[in-house]
Amino acid sequence: MSYPGYPPTGYPPFPGYPPAGQESSFPPPGQYPYPSGFPPVGGGAYPPVPSSGYPGAGGYPAPGGYAAPGGYPGAPQPGGAPSYPGVQGFGTPPGGAGFSGYPQPPSQSYGGGPAQVPLPGGFPGGQMPSQYPGGQTPYSSQINTESFPSYPVFSPVSLDYSSEPAAMTQGVQGTIRPAANFDAMRDAEILRKAMKGFGTDEQAIVDVVANRSNDQRQKIKAAFKTMYGKDLIKDLKSELSGNMEELILALFMPTTYYDAWSLRNAMKGAGTQERVLIEILCTRTNQEIREIVSCYQSEFGRDLEKDIRSDTSGHFERLLVSMCQGNRDENQNVNHQLAQEDAQRLYQAGEGRLGTDESCFNMILATRSFPQLKATMDAYSRMANRDLLSSVGREFSGNVESGLKTILQCALNRSAFFAERLYYSMKGAGTDDSTLVRIVVTRSEIDLVQIKQMFNQMYQKTLGTMIASDTSGDYRRLLLAIIGQ
Repeated sequence: MSYPGYPPTGYPPFPGYPPAGQESSFPPPGQYPYPSGFPPVGGGAYPPVPSSGYPGAGGYPAPGGYAAPGGYPGAPQPGGAPSYPGVQGFGTPPGGAGFSGYPQPPSQSYGGGPAQVPLPGGFPGGQMPSQYPGGQTPYSSQINTESFPSYPVFSPVSLDYSSEPAAMTQGVQGTIRPAANFDAMRDAEILRKAMKGFGTDEQAIVDVVANRSNDQRQKIKAAFKTMYGKDLIKDLKSELSGNMEELILALFMPTTYYDAWSLRNAMKGAGTQERVLIEILCTRTNQEIREIVSCYQSEFGRDLEKDIRSDTSGHFERLLVSMCQGNRDENQNVNHQLAQEDAQRLYQAGEGRLGTDESCFNMILATRSFPQLKATMDAYSRMANRDLLSSVGREFSGNVESGLKTILQCALNRSAFFAERLYYSMKGAGTDDSTLVRIVVTRSEIDLVQIKQMFNQMYQKTLGTMIASDTSGDYRRLLLAIIGQ
C-alpha cells in the first residue's frame, strides 16, 4: 500500500540508515520521519485520525515540526528541526511558528518562581562541614593532605548513563571538564590572594572555580586548609553574599553531598519544596540515589525515607519512597511485548475505567527502565490514540502528577526536561535562583551541553541570553562561565 505524500521530505537522516546492502528497499536518507510507529503496520490511514491528545485541530504539525509523543521534545537528532513542548501543562515556546493554542502551565506545573530556598548559616544545622570527602587522596607529593575520618568517602559520583535511551547517550557531555596541568596548591594561593586585604577579586575566583571539576575543587579546599590553616568555605562566605555566595558554595560541595543537602533543605522547617524532591529523586540513576541516601544518613544523621514520609502524603509519598529505593531496572534491552502489555495496563488503570488505579501507574513508572518506558509510551499512543503524558495530566493532579510526568519526560529526553526547568526558573517576574543554581551546577559535568542545545530548540533563544537578562554582576559572570559562554 502506498501513502500519498509519505514519507514527507525534510526529515533528518538517521545513523545507520538505510542498513548496508538493503538501500533499495528503504526510502532515501533525509526523507525518513521521526520513528513514532507510522505508518501503521498492516495498513491503515496515515496520518491517523487526530484526537484531543494531539496538538492542533487540523491534524499533525507540518513536516519539520513533528513532536515526540506527548508534545515533548524527543532526543535531538543530527540536523533535526526543533520540536516543542505543548500538551497538558507545558507552555508554548515564544515565537514557535506553526503552533497555537497550547495550554499554559497549571499551578502545579514547573512554573516561574517560588521563594528562594533559605540558607540559615548557609547549611542545614547552620554550618557547612569544614572539609569534605575526597581529601584523603594526596593531591601533591609536596605535602600530606589531612584525612577526615568523620566523613565517609564520597568520591564524585561515577556517572552511569545506563538509564538513558541510546539516542541520548551519544556525545552527552558537560560544559566543565577537569583542568589540564592542575595544581591544587597554586589554585589555593590564587584564591587566598583574591580574598586578602581590602575588597575581593571576584574575577580571579570565577576563573578558578568555573574551570575546575568538582573533584579538583575538593582538592583545592584541602590544599587551602593545609597551606593556611584556614577554612576556604568560611573565607569565601565572609567575602561573598546573596546568590553569588549560594552559587560558590554549591560548586564547592561534593556532588553527592549537594544533592543530599538540597533534599534536606527542601524538607527542613515549615513547608516542603516538593519540586526539589521531584527534580532530584525522579531523575537520578540507581547508583546516584543509593549514594545520596547513604550520604543523607551519615551527614545529617537522618533517614531520607522517614523524612519523606513525614513531609509528604498519599500517592506522592508512595512515588517518592519508590524512587529513593534506587531499584529501577537499568537493562538497556527493550521488551516490546512487555511494552504492549504495560500500555494496556496503564490504559485500563486510567482512561479505560471510572476513577484511577494509582498503584498501577506507580509500579510501572517506578520499576521499568527509561528505554522500556519510552517503548511503552510509543505503544500507548498507538493503542489509545492519546499520548501517555496527556493521560497522566487527565488522571492525576498536584505533586504526584508532576512526579509521574518528570519520569516520563526523562524517558523521552532528560535534557529537554532540565531545559524546561531552567526556562521556567527565569520566565516571568523574578527568578527562582535556587533552581537555576542547582541545575546549572549539578548538570555542568554531565549533560549541560545537550541541555543548552535543547533550550535553544525549544525556546528560540540561548540559555546564555536568558541568564544574562535575568541576572547581574559577578553572579551572572560566574553562571555564564559555567555554561561555557
